Amino acid sequence: MTHYDLAVIGTGSGNSIVDERFSDRRVAILEEGRFGGTCLNVGCIPTKMYVYPADVARQARSSGHLGLTTSYGGVDWPALRERIFGRIDAIERGGRDYRKQLPNVDVHEGHAEFVGDHELVTGDGRRITADQVVIAAGSRVQVADIPGIDDVPFHTSDTVMRLEELPRRMVVVGGGYVASELSHVFSSLGTRVTQVQRGARLLMAHDEDVSRLFTEAASAQWDVRLSVTTSSVRRGPGSTVVVTLGDGTELEADVLLMATGRLPNADRLGLEHTSIATEPTSGGGRIVSVDEHQRASVEGVWALGDVANHDQLKHVANAEARVVQHNLLHPDDLVSSTHEHVPAVVFSSPQVASVGLTQEQAQERGVEHRVVTHDYAGVAYGWAMDVPEGRQVVKLLATPDGSRLLGAHVIGAQASLLLQPLVQAMAFDLPPLRLAREQYWPHPSLAEVVENALLKLGD
Repeated sequence: MTHYDLAVIGTGSGNSIVDERFSDRRVAILEEGRFGGTCLNVGCIPTKMYVYPADVARQARSSGHLGLTTSYGGVDWPALRERIFGRIDAIERGGRDYRKQLPNVDVHEGHAEFVGDHELVTGDGRRITADQVVIAAGSRVQVADIPGIDDVPFHTSDTVMRLEELPRRMVVVGGGYVASELSHVFSSLGTRVTQVQRGARLLMAHDEDVSRLFTEAASAQWDVRLSVTTSSVRRGPGSTVVVTLGDGTELEADVLLMATGRLPNADRLGLEHTSIATEPTSGGGRIVSVDEHQRASVEGVWALGDVANHDQLKHVANAEARVVQHNLLHPDDLVSSTHEHVPAVVFSSPQVASVGLTQEQAQERGVEHRVVTHDYAGVAYGWAMDVPEGRQVVKLLATPDGSRLLGAHVIGAQASLLLQPLVQAMAFDLPPLRLAREQYWPHPSLAEVVENALLKLGD
């Protein structure tokens, strides 16, 4: 049995913990899949590398309202795919090779499981122990339990971006951010996309007004079926799949994409053989009782990222990894994580960005608040873009006196950038009117839509 000072399970955000300051410690890194985790290989980065050309393609075919004659002539799918994964795969290989050449680090490939609080069996059957264990095992795709799903070929976000050719027809099952981003990507590039959502709107976890506006915008760009379930799937002619909806409609697709969420991986780690506290989720499991220092319920065990939090966001996992790194290096000077004011962005068409309470959450929790909105169409750069009135907006929730922001929601072009000053205001408890009045806002920039929304809180 080999003993280590530190064992890290997972090479997403967990991989960033071990740097040159750990050179005096013997370290085990355990990874059953690709180095870099979900974000690098099948999540944030490749999807956004597809989203940008998809944005360009959609703009090229829809610029007539600006007085332009432009068109979209199609995509060299293999070249686009190679541009993305040629870079990503090189980074993945480089990260793995770098770890393997470090004299104080052993890389154990394959699926590892706990057999005790500080004891694991590696993918090749070795037993190891460690004084400190960091669990950063991430999450996996969730596939809805649909009759016939085991008998048909289907894709998830793990596989669909590496298709050999652009499909002619695609059915996307799901109404969240993964489904909505990939529906935008494939429909923009030329696939005939049908998105099936059992709820009444897309992005139902977002503010209802924003969700409604996004659903209307998406429905104008690709085929959206709402308030309907996927009752069954079966093989169709050739390599096609026939999707039967709850209303009896049948859809034939060259590719079926299941985009129905992600599950934390705590249930796959053998944690039942430990004292580490977990809770079941719908089909998965999450580590619980993780304190503000990212310590799990067993001394010397730390947990971070999708396996332990509810956010499932890379920037949250990275922040938690920095906390764990500091606390491993400085056990007498612990720092804490914060999970307040966490922003989230949907990179679809249009973008959606949010932080803090939605209006519905404020109402359900009895939080007194006021709401203001400002329209992109009400600022000069919105005129330049010819944004239709009422389609792209900034919506703010604040205390009744307007002295503190409670939530911010943006739908429209560059929403991810426009949200950031609002995140800063909430994180540093900056009064909205001070943010609006005590700095210059470049004119005529799109940032003025945020400025004007803030100024309304002084009315």
